[in-house]
Amino acid sequence: MAIKNRLKEIRMREYMLNQKEFAEEILKISVFTYNPIESNKKQGNIETIFKISKALNRRIEDIWFYEAE
Repeated sequence: MAIKNRLKEIRMREYMLNQKEFAEEILKISVFTYNPIESNKKQGNIETIFKISKALNRRIEDIWFYEAE
């Protein structure tokens, strides 16, 4: 199983911003931190996960989920 996220879907459907704008303006994190998280290359630390969840006003489990490989 792998942990995946819905960040790109949320970004494109609800905000219609590029990664840099979304990361810096909405999430208040750098695009260098955000890009690998959205691409599912890394999950980020728990502090970043909570920060993203809070900025989007969503529960963590509404953003991140398990996916069978």
